[in-house]
Amino acid sequence: MRIPEIKLQQRLRTATVAVCLLLFLLLVLTLIAGFPAHALAQQSETEPAGAIALQPGDDSDALIAERITSIFDQIPQFESLQVNVNSGVVALSGQIANEAQAQRALKLASRIEGAIAVDDRVVRTLDLQDNLNPLWDSLQNTLRGWVRALPLLLVALSIFIIVAFAGHRLAGHNTLWLRLTKNPFLAELAGHAVRLVTILLGLLLALNILGATALMGTLVGGAGVLGLAISFAVKDSMENYISSIMLSIRQPFRAQEHVVINDYEGVVVRLTSRSTVLMTLDGNHLRIPNATVFKAVILNYTRNPQRRFDFVLGVDAEDDPAQAIQTGLTALKQLNWVLEDPEPHGIIESVGDSNILIKFMAWIDQRESDYGKARSLSIRAAKNALEAEGFTLPEPIYRLRFDQTPAALPATEPPEMPAEPEKQGSDTSATSSQISTSSPDEVLNVRPDTTISRQVHEERSDAAIEDLLDDARPIE
Repeated sequence: MRIPEIKLQQRLRTATVAVCLLLFLLLVLTLIAGFPAHALAQQSETEPAGAIALQPGDDSDALIAERITSIFDQIPQFESLQVNVNSGVVALSGQIANEAQAQRALKLASRIEGAIAVDDRVVRTLDLQDNLNPLWDSLQNTLRGWVRALPLLLVALSIFIIVAFAGHRLAGHNTLWLRLTKNPFLAELAGHAVRLVTILLGLLLALNILGATALMGTLVGGAGVLGLAISFAVKDSMENYISSIMLSIRQPFRAQEHVVINDYEGVVVRLTSRSTVLMTLDGNHLRIPNATVFKAVILNYTRNPQRRFDFVLGVDAEDDPAQAIQTGLTALKQLNWVLEDPEPHGIIESVGDSNILIKFMAWIDQRESDYGKARSLSIRAAKNALEAEGFTLPEPIYRLRFDQTPAALPATEPPEMPAEPEKQGSDTSATSSQISTSSPDEVLNVRPDTTISRQVHEERSDAAIEDLLDDARPIE
């Protein structure tokens, strides 16, 4: 069963759209909050700090009251307030719409030079109409600002769309990026990078037209924080993608090669943007994350077609090990799958209590011989040759000791066993001759097993599946 491959292009496209939507949302919110006020240059309601001076030499209560009254007459919300001043103490009375306006009036009165204190006698009416009218006026002013700024906004939006669309079309020329990078994975990344850069460029031009270049720093800072949060969230995926880039540039293996990656063994099917796909020797699909492959110890059996196999046979301790080695090597050299160069050789592995272990080593060409079959038949040939020359292969020895016989058991005669017929010498020699001259090819051939290779070829024949392995790329 083939596991669907998650395309890197889809992931990058989704991330690009998310970042663009976030930047556009921040831009709209910022413009809604501040652009009309900036375009119309509306006056802030925050009064400057400091005392409001009287005319030089005028410090009477009448002048203080006149000055406060003249200020309140300029503000429509304070027209109903009455001002009384006695010994520098200002008393404000009357009605006002809400607490915010009352505090504003008290703050203005306290700033008049000569005002010692301000007595709050203002009644907050909390009238619905009085409180909604300022909000409605503010909304009308905002709408008028947007109407006056609409042509400028349309021009900025048009430039943003034109630049972004041009970048999208340029990023879609996969042939151009593939020609520049010589790698399909890098070409795909280059296209997405161009698309993202053009979107940011269009956004910067639009902000310059609107006269809101200071917002770009805020947007870039917000995008940086968002990118940092996303990078922590998808750390493993980003590590896989970076490892995929490195593996696609410097490929450690080719398709159809027999490799061992850490403890995983199989034949390479393909290299994707997320994982390396192997087919195990049992015919199962194995996916290894590219981050693991990039840091793994890789054993490649296919790169060098010559491969050595070895096996151990034991002979009796009384036999001559040198003669046993010579007998085994003679049998190995007669096998057509064993290479003459390098030639096979044997060594004494160890000497036990009742046997001598001899290790035989020989080389084969994996393009013409199967490793497992060749080793199996070589063991058979060496064993038969040693037995034919009279060498005794050790068998397990068990020693039974009977110290005494129980008195309760009566002595009995052991049963007579039927005598075994004597083997004729001719039969023995014929059997030995048959063993020594029989060819292993009659039992089992050593041709390479192409079952896994054929299945891998069928898997790779599907051109729609992503594969980053390229025979034209350098290999380590």
